[in-house]
Amino acid sequence: MPRANPDLHLLGRRTPRASRLAQLVRIAFPGALAGLAGMAAAQDAAPPSDSAVTLNPVVVTGSRVETGSFDLPYSVDAVDMRTNQAGNLGVNASEALAGVPGLVIQNRQNYAQDLQISIRGFGARAAFGVRGVKLIADGIPATNPDGQGQAATFNLDTAERIEVMRGPFSTVYGNHAGGVIQLFSRKGEGEPRIRASVLGGSWGTTKFGLGAEGEKDGIGFVLDASRFDTDGYRDHSKTRRDQGFAKLTLNPDEDSTLTLVANGLRQPETEDPLGIDWDTYQRDPRAVDDAALEYDTRKSIHHLQGGATYERRFGSDRLQMSAYTGRRSVTQYQSIPDFVQIPTTKNPERANHAGGVVDFDRDFYGLGARWIAERTIGLGELTLTAGVDYDRSEDDRRGYENFIGPTLGVKGQLRRNEIDTVTSIDPYLQAMLKSGPWQWSLGVRHSRVSFKVEDKYIVGINGDDSGNVRFSETTPAIGVVYALSPALNVYASAGKGFETPTLNELSYGSDGKFNFNLKPSTSRQVEVGTKAIVGDNTRVNAALFHIETDDEIVVAGASGGRTSYQNAGRTLRQGVELAAESEFTRNLTGRAALTWMKAEYDEAFVSRGTTIPSGNRIPGVPQFAAYAELAWEPVADVTLAGEAVHRGKVHVSDTNTEPPAPAYTLFNLRLSAEQQQGPWTFGQLLRVDNLFDRKHIGSVIVGDTNGRFYEPGLERSLYAGVNASYRF
Repeated sequence: MPRANPDLHLLGRRTPRASRLAQLVRIAFPGALAGLAGMAAAQDAAPPSDSAVTLNPVVVTGSRVETGSFDLPYSVDAVDMRTNQAGNLGVNASEALAGVPGLVIQNRQNYAQDLQISIRGFGARAAFGVRGVKLIADGIPATNPDGQGQAATFNLDTAERIEVMRGPFSTVYGNHAGGVIQLFSRKGEGEPRIRASVLGGSWGTTKFGLGAEGEKDGIGFVLDASRFDTDGYRDHSKTRRDQGFAKLTLNPDEDSTLTLVANGLRQPETEDPLGIDWDTYQRDPRAVDDAALEYDTRKSIHHLQGGATYERRFGSDRLQMSAYTGRRSVTQYQSIPDFVQIPTTKNPERANHAGGVVDFDRDFYGLGARWIAERTIGLGELTLTAGVDYDRSEDDRRGYENFIGPTLGVKGQLRRNEIDTVTSIDPYLQAMLKSGPWQWSLGVRHSRVSFKVEDKYIVGINGDDSGNVRFSETTPAIGVVYALSPALNVYASAGKGFETPTLNELSYGSDGKFNFNLKPSTSRQVEVGTKAIVGDNTRVNAALFHIETDDEIVVAGASGGRTSYQNAGRTLRQGVELAAESEFTRNLTGRAALTWMKAEYDEAFVSRGTTIPSGNRIPGVPQFAAYAELAWEPVADVTLAGEAVHRGKVHVSDTNTEPPAPAYTLFNLRLSAEQQQGPWTFGQLLRVDNLFDRKHIGSVIVGDTNGRFYEPGLERSLYAGVNASYRF
């Protein structure tokens, strides 16, 4: 029998943390580099640009200035939404981002809780919304200053591209650790035109859209309104989502640009089917837990936001400023049992319970400014960026019982009333120096995040829970790229990350009170990689990463729709990301992405009286994920494409003892077409998801105390749509 590779055996052992990255690089990096160098050696020219596949897209995420992604010392992908929109529904960001390595984005099939997004394992524990990942839309944060964001506010119908950055340099965006997802909407250009669309399909799904865009008298405009309805795959998951978007672009003079953006989201009475346990999933994936029906679990969301960005050029320098404000109102009915909320002589601490209905109005606003200077110096070309961000949110938060007498699922007596304020102020400095084949990048940011609670509900033994806490951290990052040839770059980067608890994570301790003892987590990240142009029409990226985190924030318990958190010890994430895209022939293109990651606890800790041993897998994080797509254009403006999506098994709790969500592979097909007749443009879409009707679990609820960990994915689903636009 051949002997196993001793290096791979070493990686499986408990080795000193300082040596693990060296082992990973020694094992995998030389082979990947040699292979890419061999392919790139066949050509000696600069990366071509005349290709159906964009080999070196220009991005701004990370560097904050327009730079080809090929030349940056970190992993960053740009997804072209103009081509993506033709084959997708435009409802969830998971449609567009499935092919980005290192990113796991799952549709819970539960619009009350939003998508489940994680980057390199950060964010996988989120019970709802997005945390650990910074969300930005048109330069305006879609993430609160505490690190909690909502991907549902992204308007995919008007998006031009989405950039996804992973790795150490994401820390220059402040309070998060995993990465940055940044959406850029289209700029109103060309002749004015109007458009309309309609689609429908499985599970009572419909979507109607109206829009207009173009330029008139020097003012660019993009307007959009849509209504999405679905009965949901599972019982008790009906949803209506209304979205509106407006963008105006003006040029006050030849040296400046002013952009105004407004967006709104309305989701009234969105039903929440909750998770289900393993036995229920085996019996009926479409089932819903009795508690969801008894308490009519649901959520209503009203979100309105507006912002402005201004840029003025002073020769080669630029001043960029932004401001935004908005309001978000949420009412959520949870399935917390009524008897848990009623204090008794044996359980007087229940007087501190916050109830089973969450009700808050959030006002938020922020300002940002930065100066970008570009100079040619003796060493080469230098770009300096200095800026500061200020963000603030204020919640008027109330909690109510979810019953009145024997009637469940209604708003009862007040049990919580407080004002929660979160502010952050973050100055930062970045530099990028290009000198011959070398390009150096430096960044540093100092984050100060303050939480303040003003308790207005002081009744009986429920004392005054007012208080405040402040977290601060300086997070540096450094990276370097070396061009071995015009078609092959190698790079390395390192940085320190900082992730505070979110307001929701602080709001509910194990005793129902505000958890001021929860600490932020800090991480140290290293990434090395290669980026290669192979031939005239293929790009290949390879990256290795190593992340060590202290005081990881983990789930302490989750029950009835409410999750509490605690700090664990150290964790370790290390892995490999590979991505490739190619134009095989004039009418045949393909792309693929693969991620292997080991995410585990590197130190034992105690959770709810149980010791979690070192070496346990971090729940919610698949060890292996892959994506492949092949698109064929047999005639002009007609595209047939197939997609394959694979996810490895996923553990659901820190103990790793419950049945994990099994690995699965799904196949999807899409057909899109477009015709032009004079000023009219017509389009059609036909899409089949889960072609072979694979039973699978789409996402998990980490650490659910009731064992309702599993959120089943869709069976085979069919959708069709048409659209038309008229150019004036």
